[in-house]
Amino acid sequence: MVDKKERNTITGGDKPELTDVKKPTKKTAVASDIKTVQMKKKLPVKKPVAAKEAPVIRSRKLKAAPARNIGIPMQMPVKRCEDRFCPYHGKLSVRGIILDVQLVSKRMQGTVVVKRERRHYINKYQRYEKRTSRYLAHMPPCMDFEVGEMVRIAECRPLSKATSFVVIGGV
Repeated sequence: MVDKKERNTITGGDKPELTDVKKPTKKTAVASDIKTVQMKKKLPVKKPVAAKEAPVIRSRKLKAAPARNIGIPMQMPVKRCEDRFCPYHGKLSVRGIILDVQLVSKRMQGTVVVKRERRHYINKYQRYEKRTSRYLAHMPPCMDFEVGEMVRIAECRPLSKATSFVVIGGV
C-alpha cells in the first residue's frame, strides 16, 4: 500500500490533495488573531535612572532616633542603633523587675544568656547555699558587653518563647 504523500512524490505532483490541507476553523482563526495582536504590542522601554534621580526606597526599619528616657536612672548608650527591641532607640517599654546579673554567653544573634546567683537559707543546717538561675535577655547592638561582666536587665513583654528581659546597661 502506498501512502498519499508517497503518491504525490511518485506521480510528481507538487500540489497536496485537499484532504491534507487543514481547513481554517474558528479556533485557529482566533488563535492567529491573538498572535498578531501580541506581535503588535510594544513593551515600555525603561530608561536608565541617573545617579541624581535615584528612587527613594522606604524601609520599615526605624531611623536612629535620639535616646529616650526609659524611666530607670541608667546611663544612656553612646552608640545609636536601629533595633526595634531597643528600650532607648526602639519602641520597647520596660516594666516589672530589674536584676543585676552576670553575662554568661553571647553566642546567639541579639540574645545573651545571663546568670543570677542568690543565697538561700536552709533552716535545718542554719547555713546558706548558692542557687543560680539562667535567663535569656535581648541585647541591643548599641550596647557592647563582654562575657563575665555584670549587666542590668529589665523585664519587658515577651520577645520570643523564652526571652522576656532586655539589657539596659552595665553595673
